[in-house]
Amino acid sequence: MPEQPIIVFTDGATKGNPGPGGWGAVIVTPDGQVTELGGHSPHTTNNKMELTGAIKALGYLRQVDGSLAVYTDSTYVIRGIREWIWAWRRRGWKTADGSDVQNRDLWEEMYALVASRGKGGIEWHYVRGHVGTPGNERVDQIADALARRAHVDLYTGDLSGYGLAVLDLPSDTSVPTRTQGAPRRDKAAAHSYLSVVDGTPMRHATWADCERRVKGRSGARFKKAVDPADEAAILRSWGLDADPGSL
Repeated sequence: MPEQPIIVFTDGATKGNPGPGGWGAVIVTPDGQVTELGGHSPHTTNNKMELTGAIKALGYLRQVDGSLAVYTDSTYVIRGIREWIWAWRRRGWKTADGSDVQNRDLWEEMYALVASRGKGGIEWHYVRGHVGTPGNERVDQIADALARRAHVDLYTGDLSGYGLAVLDLPSDTSVPTRTQGAPRRDKAAAHSYLSVVDGTPMRHATWADCERRVKGRSGARFKKAVDPADEAAILRSWGLDADPGSL
């Protein structure tokens, strides 16, 4: 039997870029323990928070043996640590056009943490944001709440009591192809959150309301919608004919 990896979800968010920021991480160990981490920065950037979330998770696991499977919706983090960092280091932390690499201090910290786990010790997975992957949605919620200085309860305990299907992992974690020079898209703001419990759909104005409904409910589904058309598409994908306006 292959070794079961430690599952890690990470994310970062800011209110304004730059602006106040937050980061979040969810760690699930093979023995069935879940640990949520999170933090706030008063003035930062989205890239810094995405990097910080990954760094904090790796730092927490520094003395924990085992391979890691890290899930993030940040192509910046994945491409940086898997591809760009080797050229940056060869060029003395310069980009191809000769300018200084931004966030060098964080990249060096990340590199040291990754190197300490040995070759093949970490597998990076890209998660398409806001498609209902429970672990990704949760770290997004933690990061967003802490960026706003809102209260968020961070869970530590048994997986059986966690209430989210955090091990419901996406099958396709390949990084999407990006046209060179194309601008990076910011994460879309939430228009609403949809949930289905026991076959009954409901529309929520906030993630907290949605989470309260689905947490601990077997078979519950939930997803963020970015506009009314997205709401209708989500409901159709769930096999429901409900009118979003009637929820």
